[in-house]
This record gives sequence, C-alpha cells and structure tokens, in this order.
Amino acid sequence: MSLIERIDKDQVAYIKFTSPERLNALSDEMISVLQAQFDSLASEKNIRVVVLSGSGKAFCAGHDLKQMSCYRQAKDGGASYYKDLFDRCARMMISILQLPQPVIAQVHGIATAAGCQLVASCDLAVAETEAKFGVNGVNIGLFCSTPMVALSRNVPAKKAFEMLTTGQFIDAKKAESLGLINTVVSRDKLEEKTQELANTIASKLSSAVMIGKKAFYEQLMMPMDRAYSFTGDVMVRNMLLRDTEEGIAAFLEKRKPNWQND
Repeated sequence: MSLIERIDKDQVAYIKFTSPERLNALSDEMISVLQAQFDSLASEKNIRVVVLSGSGKAFCAGHDLKQMSCYRQAKDGGASYYKDLFDRCARMMISILQLPQPVIAQVHGIATAAGCQLVASCDLAVAETEAKFGVNGVNIGLFCSTPMVALSRNVPAKKAFEMLTTGQFIDAKKAESLGLINTVVSRDKLEEKTQELANTIASKLSSAVMIGKKAFYEQLMMPMDRAYSFTGDVMVRNMLLRDTEEGIAAFLEKRKPNWQND
C-alpha cells in the first residue's frame, strides 16, 4: 500500500498521507517518500502550491514509536539510528521551507510531536474545529527537542515552552490565536477552504511568489537593517521581471495582466 497519494489539480499538488492505521506516523518509509516528493517538486515549475493532508482519524501522530523501539537492542542502544532518523526528518522539514512553492497544511484530528512540527514547518495551515495540536513527548519521557525548532518559530516562546513541558494539547482556536495555524473552519468546509486558499495563491505571479517565499525566510534570520538592505535588492530583482512590468501596466490601465512566463 502506498504511504501517500498525490493528485495535481489547477497547478496545485495535493499530497495525502495514506497510512491511517498508523495515524500517518512519520516512519522511515514515510519520511523517505515525502523527501522524494519534495525533491521532485523543487523543480516542477507547473506546480505553484502544495497541500499536505492526512487520511483517517489524524493528520499526523509524529514519529513511529513502535518502529523506533526496535533499535533499542542495537549495541549502541540505537544512538546511531536515532541520530540518522532525526537528521533525515530535519532535512525533510527544511525541504518544505526551501521549496519554491508555498506549502499548506490541511489539518484534521491530531497533529502531535513531529506531526505538530510538520504543521509548524508549512508556510500556511488550515485546520478543522476539532483539530488538536501538541508536542507531548514529555509525557513518555522524551522531550520534543526537534519539533520545538519549528514550533518556537511559530508560537511565542513562553507558550511554546508551556506546550513542551506540560505535554498538553491545544485546540484549533488556541492554535490560531498563537499563530500556529492561519484559519479554523468546520470539518465539512476544511477541504473547500484549503482549496480556495491554494487557488488564490496559485493565481498570483508564481515567479514573484517564489522570489518572495525565499526572501521571507532569509530575512527573518537577519538584523533589521540588513533585512531591509537585502529585501530592497530582492524587490529590485522582482521589479525587473518582464511579467512584473506587465502586472503594473495592467493595474494602471485597469485590465487583466498578460503574463507570459508564468
């Protein structure tokens, strides 16, 4: 059985996790197939937006603990395997940020531990009202240190630390208020709302969105004066695009732009 299902529609790639019996856990195999998809999408110019969703009861329950426990019998207690696992997972998460296309998480059920990390790693997230989010590894004695990297870049520090140390879940409304997700909708509207957001972004000049996404994450790591200098250069490069010139002309002439290279 395939671990994911991909459907491309209107220049949007919809990727669904199809391992509901394991709550779409990030097993070795799941990480591998997702990494392969992201590696491919990086060069697929016909795709403008990516949507990640889960099947069954959950979006993603994090790492596959049953699979991980098998390696405790190794001579090193599993240390080399665990280091490799977390490195591969981190590379997969970083690949989402490095994709030229915006990535939207469509969340239902639970998104816990590395599953919550996955939501935090996406550029945007839409969740249904009953969705719950947690970095609850501390409940079994495993602090969610790698998930906290993405979480702490989405959620205010004290709230992120509270989630990490208490292991408590937050509901969708709380996740929205903290900035972990963008929008909360009823379950029956989840797919529709996510598709609407994806189509809106896909309708924009893709070269501008791609330039902007890359610059967005790069400037976040800079002091303000350097960020302004850097983004000024980015806007110059954007302004010089033929399609941007056409977009401005179309706006001034009150007509639809005739983008040629998009």
